[in-house]
Amino acid sequence: MQFEWINFYSEFATKLLEFKDNRAELISDIQSAYRAINMKLPKLESEDSIIDIDPFTVFGLFNKGITNANRIAILESFATVFNIKSKVPDNFDGIPVLNNLKATYYGFKDDRQAADIDNLWGLYESAINLAEKDDAANREIFTKWYDTVHDQLGIRWNITMGLYWIRPYEFINLDSRNRWFIVDPDNMPVEFVNSVKKKLNKVPYAAEYLAIKDACLHALKDGNYEYKNYPELSYRAWIVSEQVNQEKAEVKGKKSSKAAFLRWFAPLIQALRDLGGSGTPAEARAKIIENEQLSEDEINETRGKNNVNKFENEVAFARNYLVNAGYIDKSVYGIWTLTEAGKSVDMTSEMASDIFKNVLSSSPSKQGKNIAALADEDVHTVRYWLYAPGEGSCMWDEFYTSGIMAIGWGEIGDLSTFDSKDAMKIKMREVIDESLSYKNAAHATWQFANEMKIGDIVFVKKGMHQIIGRGVVMSDYEYDDTRDDEYKNIRQVDWTHNGEWPHPGQAVMKTLTDITSYTDYVEKLNSLFEDETEEDAEDVEKTYPSYTKEDFLSEVFMPEEEYEKLSGILRIKKNIILQGAPGVGKTFAAKRIAFSMMGVKDVERVMMVQFHQSYSYEDFIMGFRPSTDGFELKRGAFYNFCKKAEIDGDNDYFFIIDEINRGNLSKIFGELFMLIENDKRGVSLQLLYSDEKFSVPKNIYIIGMMNTADRSLAMLDYALRRRFAFFEIKPGFTTDGFREYRMSLENEKFDKLIACVESLNNVISNDESLGDGFCIGHSYFCNLLPDTIDDQVLSGIVEYELIPLLKEYWFDEPTKVKDWSSNLRSAIK
Repeated sequence: MQFEWINFYSEFATKLLEFKDNRAELISDIQSAYRAINMKLPKLESEDSIIDIDPFTVFGLFNKGITNANRIAILESFATVFNIKSKVPDNFDGIPVLNNLKATYYGFKDDRQAADIDNLWGLYESAINLAEKDDAANREIFTKWYDTVHDQLGIRWNITMGLYWIRPYEFINLDSRNRWFIVDPDNMPVEFVNSVKKKLNKVPYAAEYLAIKDACLHALKDGNYEYKNYPELSYRAWIVSEQVNQEKAEVKGKKSSKAAFLRWFAPLIQALRDLGGSGTPAEARAKIIENEQLSEDEINETRGKNNVNKFENEVAFARNYLVNAGYIDKSVYGIWTLTEAGKSVDMTSEMASDIFKNVLSSSPSKQGKNIAALADEDVHTVRYWLYAPGEGSCMWDEFYTSGIMAIGWGEIGDLSTFDSKDAMKIKMREVIDESLSYKNAAHATWQFANEMKIGDIVFVKKGMHQIIGRGVVMSDYEYDDTRDDEYKNIRQVDWTHNGEWPHPGQAVMKTLTDITSYTDYVEKLNSLFEDETEEDAEDVEKTYPSYTKEDFLSEVFMPEEEYEKLSGILRIKKNIILQGAPGVGKTFAAKRIAFSMMGVKDVERVMMVQFHQSYSYEDFIMGFRPSTDGFELKRGAFYNFCKKAEIDGDNDYFFIIDEINRGNLSKIFGELFMLIENDKRGVSLQLLYSDEKFSVPKNIYIIGMMNTADRSLAMLDYALRRRFAFFEIKPGFTTDGFREYRMSLENEKFDKLIACVESLNNVISNDESLGDGFCIGHSYFCNLLPDTIDDQVLSGIVEYELIPLLKEYWFDEPTKVKDWSSNLRSAIK
């Protein structure tokens, strides 16, 4: 039912009013609802602890850029917790949604006024009362609260969306779609358009909003329109705007490849059900043909120079996405089998669309067994590739038409069967030419099969000086042995662009190149399409793994009370330096403390750089750099990061500086000495190379790292030192986490070695020339496994890491070095 959401929303709105004076219970109930569905509550305060909330923000929890499946799950849980009797809706077409980055109706606690949330509750109550009885007295009260809220931080057109959610028949939604729709004379009477157009130039105050509301309702009732009320109007505006967006996409040359294969999701699941739950690809296609009564033209349509069967190709890719979504099992080659979820799912077009977006946004990278130092290797990030479709790009027309990318070396068979690049090279020499090394070829085939991910961006080149296309990877690797050429290794791609663009500089000659790390180069390629790809980027909702304090403590060998001190100091001071001896895990902890404070591994909000003797202000902020036309003003890492954080003020950003004491700090920071102070955030100063005024946003935190044992470096500049808090990270041998790790190894020699190192650290701490800052850290002994730890591993740590360190510490006391070297060696005998 198109508008069945209205009953649920209206009942829920009434129920929420009961919590106006008991918001603590409301917050507790919301948290319970999210826990019940194992879903993380979105960020609603600058810290994880929610201290207050308004009812419009509660509605925003399920009216923003999330999947319909998640919306339904949240509403079902809310229905249970809040005892809502109305049917949970499953159709949300036409309902206005918030921007995920601005999903609260209030500023966070440091930015909002004391009465801001109370005012929102006042407006909420007055709106419901006005909807129940529209008279002069209720309009006056509503006007008072509306105008008060109108001027608060976090309030723009979203306030009209909130009013519409709670009483959609009484309050008009003035989001961008509706504003665009109602000022078109084709959609509304000319006199109405003329009367409201100027009022919609900015968010109206109460008098103008009520006037627009009344005039619109009058026009709808008196006019000859299919839409007679606000919900029907909003839905119609949504339909028309979607049609216009589709037309714009077609004008830009975008194809409908997405919709083409999504249509087979439900028929494929039904076909496998009819086959008893599993079948070969041929059996599944035959059953689809029977069930869908496909014509000969639909069955036999081909595309591309190789006459690839369109129907078979699209069903195969539909199966690939259903595997990713957990509805089809792929464990048996050549047999498609429904999982338990696949046997019961009611696959709708909306679900198919959600699956497509979810797979694009959450395709995981392959993980190693060891915990990586930088903490974010398990996070899916978009990678960029430069690709040549055949020699001289001879295959481009076919690949573009077929919606695929393919590379050669099909003679060696299915790439997914190889467990290393070396295995690929051996096979290439065996079946193609034993005299060649195939180093680059094996690198390309390995990356194509194992490192490229769904959602990655591919730029297509022709020769060394021309770009001819751009696309988004849409499938995992597939081996197509039905092709009669060498291009059997394929991935499905949504080719968003086809044309000719000048390549910036000279392109590499390889078939496939990962160019992600060449940020300037990627930026230049993106700029070729920036006006046309912005909407594409917004289509895919980025999701990141959650990361809590508990996750931090499980990975970083630090006591909980130390974590609380560290995170608390960083919150207050905004700038902190993690200092300690080599091996205490400063780098290991840096990103993890950022992620734990954010509550999510959002790699877009964390950046790490390393200072060195040549690092300069020009690298950090901005400066002139050589270019093809002479010199150009280039923005530095910290400048760009600040600008990124500035437009996302509701979320925290962390800038991490490794080896902060190795750079010339006065030279690097320049006028930022003052701007980074916690009480100077938001204050603007004139920049050295630009006529703009620059400020460091309040939501940026700076984490520096330095080794206290590095005696070759000068002390930190005092002007910088007083702007940072300093936090000592100590060896974690006595923490609960390290004890558990040590017990898991069950190795007596390892235990003796640790005991010896702890005794050594006591000596180092009491040494007048050294001290605590030179103690040996625990990270020398991490990432060992019970089945790999042996005498050779332990001896390597002692001989090549610990003893050289002691020789540096006690370079003028060889007897101490000799004695303690002997002690360490004896511990592992």
